[in-house]
Amino acid sequence: MLLVLCRVLQGISAAGEQASANSMTLEHAPPHRRGFFTSFTLSGTQGGQLLATLVFLPVAALPEEHLLSWGWRVPFWLSVAVAVVGYVIRRKLDETPAFAQQAARKGVEKLPLAVLARDHWADVLRVVAGALIASVSTVFTVWALAYATSDAVGMSRTAMLWVGALANVVALAAIPLWAVLSDRIGRRPVFLIGAAGSAVTMFLYLWAISTGSYPLTFLFGILCFGVVYSAANGVWPAFYGEMFATRVRLSGVAIGTQIGFAVAGFAVTFAARIAGPDGTDWSAVALFTAALCVPPVIAALTARETHTVPTERLGERHPDPAARRETVTA
Repeated sequence: MLLVLCRVLQGISAAGEQASANSMTLEHAPPHRRGFFTSFTLSGTQGGQLLATLVFLPVAALPEEHLLSWGWRVPFWLSVAVAVVGYVIRRKLDETPAFAQQAARKGVEKLPLAVLARDHWADVLRVVAGALIASVSTVFTVWALAYATSDAVGMSRTAMLWVGALANVVALAAIPLWAVLSDRIGRRPVFLIGAAGSAVTMFLYLWAISTGSYPLTFLFGILCFGVVYSAANGVWPAFYGEMFATRVRLSGVAIGTQIGFAVAGFAVTFAARIAGPDGTDWSAVALFTAALCVPPVIAALTARETHTVPTERLGERHPDPAARRETVTA
C-alpha cells in the first residue's frame, strides 16, 4: 500500500514537472528553433530512462531471492539524489520573459481551467488523443519485456534490458534531429511519422521477439523505440505547447498529457488480457498498440501547423500571416 501511495504521489508531481519544463523551454527558445530547444526536455526523459535501466542491470543480475527481498529497493533510494538536484534547480529559476510580459499586461490567470474549457477545449482533446502515443512506450518497456522473458520465449532478462538501454541511446541522438526537422517542415508531419511508423514497427519488434532471435530483436527494438517513436516523442513538447496561449499553456499541456498518459498506462493491463491465457498472442497486442496510434494520427491531422507562428501569437485561432513571415525571415 505504501509503495502504491508513493507511486501516486510521484505521478502527481511528474504531471506538473514535465509540462512546466516544456512550457519554460518553449517560451525561452528562439521562435524559429522552438522544436529543437523543447526536445531537450524529452532527451532528459530518455536519459533518465537510460540511467534507470543501467542502474537496474546489476540489480536484475542478483539472485531472485535477493532481488525480491531488498534489491528492487536500491533504485528507489538512489532517486533521493535526483530530488535534491531538482529542488536546487527550482530555487534558482526565473519566470520566462513571455510569461512575465503577459503577467505585467493582464495579470496572472486566476482560473486557467475555465479559460481552457471556454477557448481551448478542442486543443485539450487533441493533446489527450496525441498523448496516447505513450502506449507504444509502455508496451515496449513493460509488456514486451515480460513476453520476451516468459517461458514461452525464454529470452534473457539482461539481454532485453540492453535492448531498452541501446534504444534509449539511439533516441538521445534521434530526438533532437527529428525536432530540427520539425522546425523546418512543421510539427504535424514529423509527429505523423512517429505515430503511424510506431504502429508498423511495433509489429516487427514483437514478431522478432516471438522468433527468439536476439539480432532481430535488437534491430527492430532500436528501430521502433529509438528511431521511429522518437519522431513523435521528440516533437510533442513543441507541438502540444504551441496549441495554447502563454496564460494557459502549462495547464493545457499538463491536463491533456496526463489524461492521455494515464489511459496509456493501462495499455499493459489490456495487452496482458488480449495476449490470451498463455500470454503468447503477440500479434493481437501489436494490433491493439496500432489501434492506440490512431487517435494521435487524427489529432495531428486536425491540428493547426504552428512552427512558423510567433511565440506571442501562439494560441490564437488565426495568427497574422505577416507576423508569421516576419518571424521566418528573422
